Amino acid sequence: MPSLNADIPGANDFDFLIGDWSVVHRRLKRRLVGETQWLEFTGPASVRKILDGLGNIDEYRIDLPEGAFTGATLRLFNLATRDWTIYWMDSRNPKLDPPMVGRFEDGRGIFFGDDSFDGKPIRVRFIWSPLTGTTCRWEQAFSADGGKTWETNWTMSFTRVPG
Repeated sequence: MPSLNADIPGANDFDFLIGDWSVVHRRLKRRLVGETQWLEFTGPASVRKILDGLGNIDEYRIDLPEGAFTGATLRLFNLATRDWTIYWMDSRNPKLDPPMVGRFEDGRGIFFGDDSFDGKPIRVRFIWSPLTGTTCRWEQAFSADGGKTWETNWTMSFTRVPG
């Protein structure tokens, strides 16, 4: 069934992500302490549209050394601003994290938000890069100095599961 919102600029920016994926995660062992050791692990992800394409939701299985959990992302498109708002939640403490807001320009999505880490305020940045029809990449970075410097601390490389 065609989307009622197919012609709205920006509303289809996350369409590349719809479907099932195998994800290679790389996460810094410790964040915002100058760490250089990365943990690598894999897991599945599944993404589907909601709200006739003005949103999507995904679910991930994340197998960290300290324990496995499931996580989910809710993405909503704002018709007035043409921005996407991204909310993360996971099974370790089920609640919506503070939102990330941004949009795609020149094929790359950049999103920013404010949060805290170890009790201190931080700025957070997500970058989404659709690479091909079967691969894409996400990265997360934290800034403890209001966005002057950034530490990339988590990346996810997606490969589409055939089907």
